[in-house]
Amino acid sequence: MIKTPASKGLANEVADAPAEKKQRGIQSVEVGGRLLEALARHRGPLGLSELAAEAQLSSAQAHTYLVSLTRLGLVKRDVLTGNYEPGPLSLRLGLMHIEQQPAYRITVPYAAAFAEVIGFSVAVCVAGVQGPIIVRYERGGFPLHVNLHVGTVMSLDMTSTGRVFCAFFAPEQVAAMARSQMTSRSNPGASDRQMTGGSAVNQQWRARLDDIRERGIERGIDVPSPGISSLSVPVFDAEHRMQLALTVIGSSGSIDVDWDGRVARQLLETAQRVTHALANPG
Repeated sequence: MIKTPASKGLANEVADAPAEKKQRGIQSVEVGGRLLEALARHRGPLGLSELAAEAQLSSAQAHTYLVSLTRLGLVKRDVLTGNYEPGPLSLRLGLMHIEQQPAYRITVPYAAAFAEVIGFSVAVCVAGVQGPIIVRYERGGFPLHVNLHVGTVMSLDMTSTGRVFCAFFAPEQVAAMARSQMTSRSNPGASDRQMTGGSAVNQQWRARLDDIRERGIERGIDVPSPGISSLSVPVFDAEHRMQLALTVIGSSGSIDVDWDGRVARQLLETAQRVTHALANPG
């Protein structure tokens, strides 16, 4: 084919065109997204002035957007502190993302089967902004007088689930979760000092985490809720990176929390099956 001047010009225009034409958007939505991004980046509740500064907006402008974001459920405001944090719709969107992850999809059927066999509730927990968060809760046959549900954040030091994350999860992410939890506690107590106290306290904490790593399982008896006990184990991927925790929960006295008891053995076996499935997909 002989190239005419016209055809050469057309070819040059095509070559110079951007790979993807920039599409027209709605600026106000993008501005609101800056507030959401600021909350995610800060990894904790923020006051109006702090949030506005993070999003490079005036307080009055930020407040207008936050009213709409709150109505949508993307943001919620604490009635006591006045601080803003991610809302229920943000949580649901986050859970949708988690549900697409291989570790979650593979774990859920095993957790459901385990809960049915063992007769106690089983929680699947992943790392969240403020700590380990329940993303699946299979209720067992025994009713509990504690309000656990999808979205519940577990204390890093006061729950068996939290201590498993402290022992096995990526240290930098555990440190970020710990900072978030200490910031959200209006009256830090002994549990905070356990993780951040003097050298003797830190040495005891490190020794406790070493014991959890050696056993591969942790338990909680009547703490943090009286009358409730639990056992928790990590689930790893093919590279031995912790992906989530499996926690079985029951009434104290009803659930066997012995290290070599039936519940512990079956919990460890379930975690091993999930880990094997993650390492051998398909």
